[in-house]
Amino acid sequence: MHYGSFATAALGVGAALNGSIAFPVDNAWNLDVSTAPVDPASDALIASIGLATGLHPDFGAGLLSGAPIGIPYVVVAGSQARVNIVFNAYGSESDPGPYPVPLTAPVEGGSAASNTGDRHVLVIDRDNNRLYELFGATENGDGSWTAACGAVFHLDSDTVRPTAPAGWTSADAAGLPIFPGLARYEEAAAGPGGIRHALRFTVQRSRRAWVPPASHFASSNLSTTLPPMGMRVRLKSSYVIPASFGVQTRALLTAMKTYGMIVADNGSNWFVSGAPDDRWDNNTLVGELRQVQGQNFEVLRMDGLVAG
Repeated sequence: MHYGSFATAALGVGAALNGSIAFPVDNAWNLDVSTAPVDPASDALIASIGLATGLHPDFGAGLLSGAPIGIPYVVVAGSQARVNIVFNAYGSESDPGPYPVPLTAPVEGGSAASNTGDRHVLVIDRDNNRLYELFGATENGDGSWTAACGAVFHLDSDTVRPTAPAGWTSADAAGLPIFPGLARYEEAAAGPGGIRHALRFTVQRSRRAWVPPASHFASSNLSTTLPPMGMRVRLKSSYVIPASFGVQTRALLTAMKTYGMIVADNGSNWFVSGAPDDRWDNNTLVGELRQVQGQNFEVLRMDGLVAG
């Protein structure tokens, strides 16, 4: 594994990373939390997300409504031309451009101008170990991009976004980087143990609070029974992963036991984020993950909770 270095990654959309993992091995995203203590409010927090609600892969193969399923990314070389980014909403909490975003960078949900949704754009500069993420992104036709927000993350450092103070948003509601939490086929196909980082997931209702590694909230609700951004859950050790499950599913569930999942955005409950790839087995993933329910998870102790 190559923690914090993307020098061996291939180039292109959805490129193979060849063992590259974002951030150093001791970073929060990469910590083995299989023995971490459980939060005293775990039961209530899990209930608010849905005890009998199954997991759902928010990624897959093929197209849905004409667009790839999941959050795409592109890997570029250090020589990639940098272009201007015009921020139209959260410019005061964005890292200024220019960013090395190709004209043909994939946009979540599709590149059509009429497309709505989060419209994330994720770009990895493999030679400089930097991650550029945009939210609400649209290419302007002259090579520049307009976006609601943008963030630059240092993939080779535990100071992941040195220019951003706590309280700033990012391309994600939690102020987190998106890419490190994506499920990718390359890792899942390696089977249990192939995914060596936490995964990203969404909840329908969140609290006006965050817990590290998050740095931003996206709610006005003060209820302590709702999850704050950055809350980490873990698949219980008592849950026995069925041997009949496919390789991809067993890899995902093993990662959920070892590294957990982090609340990163508001959305559908228990939706797990990933990158689109035509090699995913959609039917198997959906059918097997839905059998794993909220009651099979527990919340890890929320050290450093910041109330809004």
